[in-house]
Amino acid sequence: MAKEPVDGRRPPRIGVVAMQGDYDAHVKAVEAAGGEAFLVRTPGAVAGADGLILPGGESTTIGRLLARYGLDEAIRDASERGTPIYGTCAGMILLAKRISSGEKQGGQPTLGLLDVSVARNAFGRQVDSFEADISAPEMLRDVSEEGEDPEHVRGVFIRAPFVEDAGPGVKPLAEYDGHVVLVREGNLLASSFHPELTGDTRVHRYFLRMAAETAEDKDGA
Repeated sequence: MAKEPVDGRRPPRIGVVAMQGDYDAHVKAVEAAGGEAFLVRTPGAVAGADGLILPGGESTTIGRLLARYGLDEAIRDASERGTPIYGTCAGMILLAKRISSGEKQGGQPTLGLLDVSVARNAFGRQVDSFEADISAPEMLRDVSEEGEDPEHVRGVFIRAPFVEDAGPGVKPLAEYDGHVVLVREGNLLASSFHPELTGDTRVHRYFLRMAAETAEDKDGA
């Protein structure tokens, strides 16, 4: 259902890539954060998005499906046009230019957009999954409302990666246990953890602000 414009502006339309993984949880999180969400399964759907989300799941499977259906090139083209893209967990791996450890035999297909090296399954296997508060004061001061913790955001770690090394244009936004778990580089945002599984919508609010600029550009064109 379309939302009413706020201050004359429509809510950003966020395309959630739905090849495999927890895309439905992202749809709900986007809508709870004030955006409009739709599923992306074909290259043609990418053009209608003010922002794109690459969800968690099995990164090798998602990467191969993106290539099979031509979505990998469509997403790269969208990034070149400045469309904001947010990757969570497997999505972080898919955005990364380099995988520094934990590679699968036969390689890991990636989009090669985000100037980081990531370690796959860096926090352990499925049985080692956990939920934690993550220090992210710089991001949170822009999106927190009254009554919300301005220092920490909640996240779920499931076979999660983390950033081992980043290029000079990459800005760390959050850390957990001494490891960088949320970064931004221009129109790209990536987190090791799953904020969409916690009910805390602030990472999605932050991403919607990024996408709102794209929406304004489209409407003004």
